[in-house]
Formats: sequence, structure tokens, C-alpha cells
Amino acid sequence: MNTPASYFDRQYADATDPWGLAERWYDRRKYHLTVAALPRPRYVRAFEPGCSVGVLTELLAVRCDTLLSTDRIASAVAATARRTAGSDQVTARRMTVPEQWPEGSFDLVVLSELLYYFDFTTRAQLLAQSMESLEEGGHLVTVHWNHPVPEHTCTGRDIADCLATVAELRSLARYDDPDFTLTVHEHGRGVGPALSPARAEGLV
Repeated sequence: MNTPASYFDRQYADATDPWGLAERWYDRRKYHLTVAALPRPRYVRAFEPGCSVGVLTELLAVRCDTLLSTDRIASAVAATARRTAGSDQVTARRMTVPEQWPEGSFDLVVLSELLYYFDFTTRAQLLAQSMESLEEGGHLVTVHWNHPVPEHTCTGRDIADCLATVAELRSLARYDDPDFTLTVHEHGRGVGPALSPARAEGLV
């Protein structure tokens, strides 16, 4: 079963930033590692569903020509819009995934602290939609908490293990921290290894 929508409503009713994402070193470190793991210096069109209050959004914006960041909670979208007010390339929009999904294609999709709120069927649907809208050679980045939480249906390691079985995804990186797991995949069925940063620059 998916985490009930009322859980998020309660969280944001009590605080603007219910998980303290803008304050803790844990989250700042995780977000900087996420952005550092991006294989390309810049992306044309990126999608970040479940953006919460936009702390990661602010860092991603520097690397994107356009960035669509969404959340189902109106106050979270408003917080993201305020945080990125000086970044014209960012659009913050209220959207509930996977029922709602943006049109067009992306060369980067970032799923941060999102997938473990869904049951297996819904999570598979969300991943399928991500890959459908991800361009050939585009990157899917996931990062998720590893400790058990009553509202979570799985852990970051579970999600990474699942992604490793998807034929359309080629692994570029996986980082297993005691607290979270970060993965980077390239979308495509091409022959040979994924296009790493060194390969992209002709170093190997």
C-alpha cells in the first residue's frame, strides 16, 4: 500500500520544512553528493518530482537549462518557488505523480527520497513513466534513506537492487552509505558500457 496522502498533509501542516532539509548537515552532504554524481556538467531539461521545499532543487538548477520541480503539497511548491526565485530556469509546479506526469522528454530525472512511499506496483509505474520520458542516453538519478521507517515501503538499497535488474538502464554509479543509497543510470540498450564522464571526454 502507498503511504497515505494524509501523512504528508499532516507533516506540512505542522512545519514549513517538516524534515529540516535546509538545516541538517546530513541532508546538505547528501544533496551535494547527489549533484556531484551527475555525469554531465549541464542538462537541457530536467525533472525532479517530489521536490519538497526545494533544497536539492536549488543545487540542481545551477546544472540545468530548464528544471521542472514538482510536489503534491502546495506549501512545498511555494517554498521551492521562493527558494529558487532568482533562477529563471526553474518551474515549481503542484503535481501528484504518477497519476499526473509532465509532457515532453528529459535528459535528467532525479528521484530523491520519493520511491519508498509507493507500493511495488505504483513504484514500477513511476519508474516506467520516468524511463518513457527519459531521452536515450539520459540519466536517472535516485537517492533514498536506508533505515526502516513505518511510512516507507522499502529502503534505498532495495530500490538500487531493483534498478539493477531493469534492462533499459545501464549503471554508471552506485554509492552505498550507511544512511542512504545513491544510484546513477543511463537510459539505453546500447552495446558496451555506459558513457562515463571520462569516456565522454575521450580519456578512455
